[in-house]
Order: sequence, then C-alpha cells, then structure tokens
Amino acid sequence: MTATKTEIDTLVVGAGQAGVAMSEHLSKLGVPHLVLERNRIAERWRTARWDSLVANGPAWHDRFPGLEFSGFGPDDFVPKEKVADYFVEYAKKFEAPIRTGVEVKQVIRNTDRPGFTVETSEGVIQANRVVAATGPFQKPSIPPIAPKDEQITQLHSANYRNPEQLPEGGVLVVGAGSSGVQIADELNRAGKDVYLSVGAHDRPPRSYRNRDFVWWLGVLGLWDLEAMKPGTEHVTIAVTGAHGEKGTVDFRELGAQGIKLVGLTEKFDNGVATFAPNLVENVNRGDENYLALLDAADAYIERNGLDLPEEPEARRMLPDPECMTNPILDLNLAEAGIKTIIWATGFSVDYSWLQVNAFDENGKPQHQRGVSTEPGIYFIGLPWLSRRGSTFIWGVWHDAKHVADHIATQRKYLEYQDASERQTEQR
Repeated sequence: MTATKTEIDTLVVGAGQAGVAMSEHLSKLGVPHLVLERNRIAERWRTARWDSLVANGPAWHDRFPGLEFSGFGPDDFVPKEKVADYFVEYAKKFEAPIRTGVEVKQVIRNTDRPGFTVETSEGVIQANRVVAATGPFQKPSIPPIAPKDEQITQLHSANYRNPEQLPEGGVLVVGAGSSGVQIADELNRAGKDVYLSVGAHDRPPRSYRNRDFVWWLGVLGLWDLEAMKPGTEHVTIAVTGAHGEKGTVDFRELGAQGIKLVGLTEKFDNGVATFAPNLVENVNRGDENYLALLDAADAYIERNGLDLPEEPEARRMLPDPECMTNPILDLNLAEAGIKTIIWATGFSVDYSWLQVNAFDENGKPQHQRGVSTEPGIYFIGLPWLSRRGSTFIWGVWHDAKHVADHIATQRKYLEYQDASERQTEQR
C-alpha cells in the first residue's frame, strides 16, 4: 500500500487465524479483498503468550483442513512459535493478499455512496464490506479490585513470559482457566511459592480411553452446541497441552504438589487479599463436569460397540489437600511473601476503530453467525460466533466459510441487471 486512495470490495482487518481463514475462503470464491495487519501474521501467538505455551489441542485437530503441521505428529501439541509459522505458511499457500505493518484507525459508513471509508496508517481505503477479524483477545482485562500497591509487581497473563521474569518471592495467580493453571504449574515447578485463585470452571480429561477430549467433544456433538447453557457464561475451561496426553488438570494434584488453592478473589484491603469461601464448591463442580464427560464417553462406547480400553483409574480422586480442608479466606500478602500478582482474568474486545451501528449498548457486537446487524460489516473469530468451537483454529475456518459465502451471495445480488440494463450493455 501507498499513502493514496485505494478501492477494494472486501477489507479484512487482522491477519491472525481468523483473517487468514477469511482470506482463503474469499479467494476461493473470487471475491477481491485485502487483509490488513498492524503487526505480523499471527502476531499474538508470538508475542502475547508465555514462552512455553503449546496449543491446547493435538495437531490432528487444531489446524485448518488444507495443511498439516510440518515436523509434528498428529498427537503432538505444537509450540506457539510453530503455530504462528503455520499460519504464515498457510497464507503463502494460496498467496493471501495480506499487508502487514498497516494499522486501521477508523471505519465509517459512507453517506453519499455504498460502503465504508477506512482510514489507515498508510492512506484511505474505500471498501464495500469490512470483516473485523481481530479476535477476542484484544485488551488484557484486569479487574478494578487490583490493589494499588507499588511494592507488588502486577501483570496480566498476556505479559507473562517465564519464571525468570518475576522478582524473588511468592506469586498469586488470579484465575484458573487454561492460562492461569498452566502459569501456576510452571511457576510451582520453578520453585516459586504459588497461590492459585480458583473460580467456576469446566475440567475435561486431557484424554480418556485412548481418545483426546477434543475427539470426545466432537463425537458427542458438544463442539457444535450453538449456545451456552444458562449460568455458564463466566465459566472457564481448565485444560492444557503442556504435558501431552497426561495433561489432565487436577486441582487436588496441584494442591498436593504445593500450590495453595484459594477461592474466588473478592477484594484487597490494606495489603490483605480476601477470597470467597467457594473453593471446595468450585473444585467439586469442576469434578462433576469431568465425570459427566466420562459418563457420556462410556455411554457412547457401549452404544456404538467400540473396542476402547477401560480406564477405571480416571475416576479415582486424590484426597483433598490441606488448602481445601482448611481453606484460606484472608491472606496478608506481605506476611505470605507474595511479591507478584498475575491476572489470568481474560480479555475484552476493542472496536473503537469500527464506528458503525453494529454494537449493543454495552459495546458487544450484534451479529448472527458473524453477519452483523450493520449491512456490510462482519465479525469472525469471536467466542460462540456460531458454536462452542468457534474460537478454535478449525472452528474459525468453518465460521469464515459461512461469512465468505454470505459476502459472495450479496455480490451476486448487486451484480444483477434487469432486461433493460442488459440490452443497454449489449449495444
């Protein structure tokens, strides 16, 4: 791009997994488009994750249909840098029209012509359609309860890299989804004194009866659920690929290994952290989710006559560790030697650049399977865009196909000519 005015049918903003998938489908349908990325392709996989992160699903599952991971077996969990390299390779495979180092600053609807005016760091673009493929992990979210204490290092999980990055002393990890659990485990293995604040969560087995949990969710139809069950909107999933097929998250085991589990973090006051008395309840409900999936898997095996080895040890629970039988409700951070708080508390979206009528009063995108309430605006890569699997690599690919098909259909309508128009063109 140059600092001039450019016209394009469809502009895709973001070149992570969502933007690359979107570009592939648009290319197959012959839709002229351009993908803009302010950094590098799949930048967040490289620089917004900790050093030791691997994909949460095995390589046979967490990929696009048209390319396998080079150098990895189907059951391997691919390191983050190689995941980023995969998307670069995939984009080259079909010569995706991606321009990196270009930031989209503003998108507004035109009033005197169709489409949108897009202001970028390298000029103005006129686009008939805009696809927001910036994903759900845009702004690290730290809750307002965070203490105003300069003696304590505080960082979001997006800024955590490795144990050596942290000062001497103990660590409180707030949030026990995939990120919080993996970071707490890594810090504990590195010899840190770790406290882990555990909220509501789902806890699937990493594998069961020779099948990874992603396989079970597939054959049981759980990836294709179209809406969350009521009351589960704030439930995270505690899963890891860090230890391969033996990587089932077990909070009792983490407690036995020395991590001090506490309940949901409620507040900080004068250097004292207060935790809700719900640790045991949260762990038990996670166990219920775990056992329910085992029950569903067993029933599926019996119903279909599959020959998969039984795994009775999967149902054996360790005894409750001391931190569960005698839960900590208040913790003086200084007395406990805690010098760092890591907030594994998720992200919020930032669509301040997208100044169109496509959001509700809370700034949440309004759409149906990625097709916005604002004609010509689309979203891709968001949680539950069409199903439970929408934020997984393969799920994004399928969602992008639906959005691309919608765009292609709209283009066909606009290309229609009535009889008089056809006659005029033939003369």
